[in-house]
Amino acid sequence: MTITEDTRPALGLPQIQTLAATDMAAVDALIRRRLSSDVVLINQIADHIISAGGKRLRPMLVMLAGHAVGQAGPEHHQLAAIIEFIHTSTLLHDDVVDESNLRRGRSTANALWGNAPSVLVGDFLYSRSFQLMVELDRMPVMRILADTTNRIAEGEVLQLLHVHNPDTDEAAYLRVIERKTAVLFAAGTRLGALASGVDDATQQALYDYGMALGYAFQIADDVLDYSANADELGKNLGDDLAEGKATLPLIHAMAHTDATTRERLRAIVQNGDAEAMPEVLAAIHATGGLEYSRARAVEYADAAERALDGLADNDAVAALRGLARYAVQRSH
Repeated sequence: MTITEDTRPALGLPQIQTLAATDMAAVDALIRRRLSSDVVLINQIADHIISAGGKRLRPMLVMLAGHAVGQAGPEHHQLAAIIEFIHTSTLLHDDVVDESNLRRGRSTANALWGNAPSVLVGDFLYSRSFQLMVELDRMPVMRILADTTNRIAEGEVLQLLHVHNPDTDEAAYLRVIERKTAVLFAAGTRLGALASGVDDATQQALYDYGMALGYAFQIADDVLDYSANADELGKNLGDDLAEGKATLPLIHAMAHTDATTRERLRAIVQNGDAEAMPEVLAAIHATGGLEYSRARAVEYADAAERALDGLADNDAVAALRGLARYAVQRSH
């Protein structure tokens, strides 16, 4: 059964946001309170990226996972803030590494203040997340978050190894997604369950949900880089191509096209030739690269929903199911 055929209760994004609104207001207030520093530049850069908006999906997952299996309260709020600080720090670092100048429709911090301040404020957010973590004084929490941040760092380096590498295959691409995206989703949902005091098996179910959701979300995101409206997406279309990143639609095209086209695509990846976007799109469309990639994203979204099957249905579980469907149906 695919997500489009599933009749189990699931909420749409506006309903999910309404359900989580009170908790997310508390999380947002905590984030802004704990961002404060007596170093003015830190406040300016941190506020710029935090106030850029976004759906706050990762901290929302902490709250929804907690409510899915029990009650959620201040400890969940703090864990959600930690997850958001870690995520935000990775965005600051990513934009420097990728030389990006646009995120969520706004100039990136590195475009406004330069690379060095962006990297250092990213470090500040990482260290602030660990201060918040230590305040909770729970070894399982610290172990999960320490392992997660280490794997994210590995993912950053792993992705760097595949930049301008036309030999990147689907397995290598998925290894990057696991560390760059999925592990933080999975840490959030597991921590939400942990803070609700449930057993290891239930924590594992929520972890599996978060991991699969992370894969679905990132693959869908990479499809949008070749198919979305640039204004809706909030970044420049073709950024991945310009950075020499071969994501799944292009990987699929290179594996399923003729030898001449394959060599041309390899050269485009090696050179980061964004001007060749029309050629790349033609090859992706000719090989069904977008359809294949969407199908892979749906497989992971289905796996995320299956991970929830052992949980009693409630509004939070319906919201988690809804997020799995939203991940692969969104336009930005």
